[in-house]
Amino acid sequence: MTASDRSAASTERGARLQVALDFLELSRAMKCAREAVAGGVDILEVGTPLLKSEGLDALRKLRAEFPASSYPTLRLVCDTKTMDAGRLEFEAAAKAGAHIATVLATAADSTIRDCVETGRNYGVQVQVDLINVADPVERAKQCAALGVDILGVHCGIDEQMAGRDPFDTLRAVRAVVNCEIAVAGGIHSESAAKAAEAGADIIIVGGAITKAEDAAAATRALVAAVRSRRAVESKLFRRVTEERVAEVLALVSTPNLSDAMHRSGEMSGLLPLQQGVKIFGPAVTVRTYPGDWAKPVEAIDHCRPGDVLVIDAGGRAPAVWGELASESSKVRGVRAVIIDGAIRDVDAIRSIGFPAWARIFTPTAWEPKGFGEIGAPVVCGGVRVMPGDWIVGDDSGIVRIPREKLAEVVNRASDVYEHEARLRAEIRAGGTLSSLKELARWEKK
Repeated sequence: MTASDRSAASTERGARLQVALDFLELSRAMKCAREAVAGGVDILEVGTPLLKSEGLDALRKLRAEFPASSYPTLRLVCDTKTMDAGRLEFEAAAKAGAHIATVLATAADSTIRDCVETGRNYGVQVQVDLINVADPVERAKQCAALGVDILGVHCGIDEQMAGRDPFDTLRAVRAVVNCEIAVAGGIHSESAAKAAEAGADIIIVGGAITKAEDAAAATRALVAAVRSRRAVESKLFRRVTEERVAEVLALVSTPNLSDAMHRSGEMSGLLPLQQGVKIFGPAVTVRTYPGDWAKPVEAIDHCRPGDVLVIDAGGRAPAVWGELASESSKVRGVRAVIIDGAIRDVDAIRSIGFPAWARIFTPTAWEPKGFGEIGAPVVCGGVRVMPGDWIVGDDSGIVRIPREKLAEVVNRASDVYEHEARLRAEIRAGGTLSSLKELARWEKK
């Protein structure tokens, strides 16, 4: 059978849907698994985080929950990502109830051969994970020749955060091998149909099911997308490139962004003039002397619509900004001003609705002497800000996103937001944050 024949055959019978249960807590994984099975999923995967956290007991409990007598077509995957000791790990996975286990394509050929032999002895299919392989097409051909059952085209989470996806690699691998192909990497209801069209036999979905408030409904939407080859709209679980970060920033909060940056990025000690305001945009930086408002006002003319002015005034009074500067900025399309220093005309600025944050409110200004510079690195709220870094502000505060990590941080913040949506639903169903996250279990002893 040629690769094109294989792809056509896959299209005819329909690709299978697999959910990767990448939880740390088995109780949450089991609840999600029940919902996914109710929604029509074909394959349940004990994801690597769950396997490391709970061991093979996770697989045993899934097997007990979904016995073959009641679920004859449901398959279980043990995502061992074996790198060595292939026989030992595959034998253990098989005895725990796995139908499929995984080995890394970067493992030695001898390891992969051992997995294949063990798989045949124990009735376990061998899936090779092509994650982070320099030449996935060539390695796919080599692994197919070693006798593996499934080739896994995998765009890892960290790669997804940079806005990448697995589809070009999937098409290239599909063109050269006759094995079954699984694909994973940020797939959701809008992209699942694309995966099926590209020739995937198994479509692996993680967050679009495991982070959904209703995993059963999310699974049904994905099954429909795969079967019909038509995208089903998804507002979440999409990863964006730099050109589309505004779509995500309109959704996520500054706490989401801080979490995404390992609890960093906050500009501390700055007070908002009004509540209920959300702003984001690239920084135009200004350094000035306390009270000298010349450079801050001149910087307005350097701004493009959507920019955020970030002013380092030494954290002291007198004011370097007021009503007329705010009026000028609003006309120019400036998104907001952030001042590590003083601002005045607070009531007037509030009345025109121009977003502003400052360390000090005062009625007193000084003279426009012109000390300072525009477009230089500044320190604002204790954070070093470079021209072009992105600034995000809301009622919780202000954070700075490094320009060079913009897409990654925004995508990671989206991931945080999505995880919280699932937890929120579980809490509203009667759980508590402490019990759901099993906090006591994970405390340092």
